[in-house]
Amino acid sequence: MGKYVVVSKLTDEGRKTIKKKPERIKEVNEEIENMGVKVVDQYALLGKYDFITILDAPDHMAVTKVVGDMGARGTIDTVTMAAMTVDEFMEAMK
Repeated sequence: MGKYVVVSKLTDEGRKTIKKKPERIKEVNEEIENMGVKVVDQYALLGKYDFITILDAPDHMAVTKVVGDMGARGTIDTVTMAAMTVDEFMEAMK
């Protein structure tokens, strides 16, 4: 399993959805988990992005499916980055 950081920004449609039904955020997380990707942590942000979500996915293909599906809904724009622990990074540098 690999770690992925997803920063996301709501579209106008997404903001309307969250305003009407804030619990939709948790429902989407359940949908992500049903696609085989674990939501490790999530924070709402102030600034350029609205959320940061840490995912644990079996591979790039799984996380690509998740962010592709979420983006196709028209409610969110995402930037996704593969991540590793500092220890993993240091080991790779040896």
